[in-house]
Amino acid sequence: MAQKTAKRHEPSTLTVKGRDMRLRTIGFVLLAALAIWFIAANTGSVTIRLWIPTVTLPLWSVLTVTLLVGMVLGLLIARRRARR
Repeated sequence: MAQKTAKRHEPSTLTVKGRDMRLRTIGFVLLAALAIWFIAANTGSVTIRLWIPTVTLPLWSVLTVTLLVGMVLGLLIARRRARR
């Protein structure tokens, strides 16, 4: 039976202004910029019903909290998968 040799794959990179950047980093920066723009563009007030109380907040604050909670959950899931 043939033995498999372990090939080491380097992450995909792109050269930007003389520096090698991973494509994952570039994608993350683009998504972060898009999220910040979207949050900044939505400045109206919204009413949110939390089971019993009703709260009126600026939409940008609700979007920011939602983004931060999503990032924390994503990091926790990624860390858990990395342990496997």
